Amino acid sequence: MPAPLQTIRRSLLVLSAALSSLALTAPVALAAPSPTPTPTAPPGPSASSSASPTATPPANMSSVGGTRLGSAGTQVDLTTGVPVLPKDLTARSWIVSDAESGAVLASHNAHWRLPPASTLKMLFADTVLPKFPRTTEHKVVATDLAGMGAGSSVVPIKEGESYTVHDLWLGVFLRSGNDAVHVLSHMNGGVAKTVADMNTHAQDLQALDTHVVTPDGYDEPGQVSSAYDLSLFARSGLQKKDFREYCSTVSTKFPGETTKKKGKSVRGTFEIRNTNRLLSGDSDVSVYPGIAGVKNGNTTNAGATFTGVAERGGKVLLVTVMHPEKAEHNEVYKEAAKILDWGFQADGKVQPVGELVAPKNVAQASAQPGATATGEAGGDTSTKPAASSTASAAEEDGSSGVGIALAVVGGLLVLLAAGVFLVNRRWPLPDLVRRRPRP
Repeated sequence: MPAPLQTIRRSLLVLSAALSSLALTAPVALAAPSPTPTPTAPPGPSASSSASPTATPPANMSSVGGTRLGSAGTQVDLTTGVPVLPKDLTARSWIVSDAESGAVLASHNAHWRLPPASTLKMLFADTVLPKFPRTTEHKVVATDLAGMGAGSSVVPIKEGESYTVHDLWLGVFLRSGNDAVHVLSHMNGGVAKTVADMNTHAQDLQALDTHVVTPDGYDEPGQVSSAYDLSLFARSGLQKKDFREYCSTVSTKFPGETTKKKGKSVRGTFEIRNTNRLLSGDSDVSVYPGIAGVKNGNTTNAGATFTGVAERGGKVLLVTVMHPEKAEHNEVYKEAAKILDWGFQADGKVQPVGELVAPKNVAQASAQPGATATGEAGGDTSTKPAASSTASAAEEDGSSGVGIALAVVGGLLVLLAAGVFLVNRRWPLPDLVRRRPRP
């Protein structure tokens, strides 16, 4: 399609989304319930000693993003020409949406408040990542690693060693390291302050199903989120350049322990690999075409959880899947891939059943024409004009994947009359995904 026609078509789609947003969000935002420390489904005391929550969704759920999203069961408009949904989805909750317009293509118990596991680290990253330049170094002390739950996933981070912020974030995203989360939390003023910051940021994002108790997603009483909210966290985080890099990196060399060799201090490295199986692959799961993140998790209460982003044919989709009931290996990734496949097939045919709402601060951040967000950790937060960008397929320090390749201009925050929240179409880049070495 010629470029002028593409521009006109995109403008019409954005205008349509804006009008839909006004109709959907104006009445429901007022009715949206505030989060409370008590979840609808009662969690247990820890990741290792409690039963999973009830498999029955609550009768009343939030209607943020549209009234249908607050209804139990599957929400989709299967009109003529729309492909049927996969028959064997067992997740307690899932949602698939257009990452650009925020249109929700289909959902199942989207606002069910469930334990999120390590997918909550997306909110942690979106909250804390902008506070420290990636080159900042920190020497780890014992108190930095205190308070982690039994059986926590670790990178591992070693007391007495120094790490850059860049190292720590790779540990968070690739190995889901609770030790890296705790070090960054202490750099941010402590775990309690970080939890408070995350709860405040969740409110700013209108993620009203979420209540944070621990920054790493470890099971604790009262810690809940939803498939809807996790998609909001991913959508916000993906507008940050560093977030896109970290969540899409397949593997990298991580700093090891310092040893003495021939009287000299030598620090080795070891490889860490992303545990997102749609990104790194596994024996029974292939790398998903066009995948570029985002985050996975697994705990006793939460079961398996996953949020992913992928691009195909210029369309960028987000999917979140929470707690599949089917106990098959890598089931959460298999169901996520099926839902993404359906979403790409239904693109342009299915009518949205709701939307991912804009953050509260979009209107403030974009009040002036041309206002943008840089999205770089520790970067300049002043207003800068948007610029086109190209990506390099180069890798550094042994890292692989689309992480380095996705070093493009930070995502745009766009304010339209109805508050539609869009992200920069320049990410992810499927040609670079195709070039990525397969496992």
